[in-house]
Amino acid sequence: METPLCTPHNIQICEVTCDSFRIGWDMTPEDTTRATHFFIDLSRKESRDPNRFKHRDVPTKLVAKAVPLPMAVRGHWFLSPRTEYCVAVQTAIRQADGDYQVSEWSQVVEFCTGDYAMEHLQQLLDKASGSTGRLLKFSVFYRNQHPDYFENVRSECGGLMRPSLKDNSGSHGSPINGKLSGVFLSCNTEFDTGLPPKDSPYGSLRFQVPAGSLLDANTSLYFADFYCMYTAYHYVVLVLAPGGSDGDNFCRGRLPRLDLSSNPFLTCIAPEAPGEEPLFCHASDVILEVLYTEPLHLETGTVEQISGHHQLMSLTTANAKKDPSCKVCNISVGR
Repeated sequence: METPLCTPHNIQICEVTCDSFRIGWDMTPEDTTRATHFFIDLSRKESRDPNRFKHRDVPTKLVAKAVPLPMAVRGHWFLSPRTEYCVAVQTAIRQADGDYQVSEWSQVVEFCTGDYAMEHLQQLLDKASGSTGRLLKFSVFYRNQHPDYFENVRSECGGLMRPSLKDNSGSHGSPINGKLSGVFLSCNTEFDTGLPPKDSPYGSLRFQVPAGSLLDANTSLYFADFYCMYTAYHYVVLVLAPGGSDGDNFCRGRLPRLDLSSNPFLTCIAPEAPGEEPLFCHASDVILEVLYTEPLHLETGTVEQISGHHQLMSLTTANAKKDPSCKVCNISVGR
């Protein structure tokens, strides 16, 4: 009978991305020579079953031919971004009869996948570009909230709307989720009036500020996400950051930067003659969510009652989950 295989130890995970990783472990020189296959068992941390490994002679999930370590793991599972996983390995020798001599399972190691890389965000951007429709003129950025919100801003914050941390709504792999702070603004207008909508799911009061106060040649504009919530319409998340600010520095290298004068989402065209105003336009067929990375003082704009109805908060996007089945806004590396 052959000498038993030693249990793999010192499991190491490296080069982790949103949809791949490399895994290596220590083996004896003899086992390195004898092993013909590796068995790798991977599961989400939250669904881990403590009895998964009790049938150690039954290979699970992935059977791979032995290769030099660390080995790349990609494409065998639909790995999701920013998700905690558990992984264990087993070495094996394929016998002449097709059966395997196997080692004991290694200890279980946990790791977390990463955010979307620039290439994945570019895929999302390309998909979003096909859904934007024509550009419409707009003149103000606005933010709807309840009266209590604005009262608190005046009484507790000196009139300053302070940036808050981006929640986990939209694509799970967006690099700004839970990491970048800002003040969310809108700029979409109604087709017939060219003005902001009369209704809002966020509150009955509206702060609005001239577009030129926040968007000019010194402002950086970034694409951050494209998603839907089981609906026919889609959302595009953009980041607006003054050049050289902390928000700008965070986004640079993480998000695709957009040309202010030529992109399908939000544009600012410089005036052609002295005395003329810049031309601001927004995409017509998507809902833009603009995250401005700096504090905004109420005195820079106006706060007024909206003329329409305050809709149900169930229509908001707070912590909304992206529809994983939508073919329009999903890419192949996860949700």
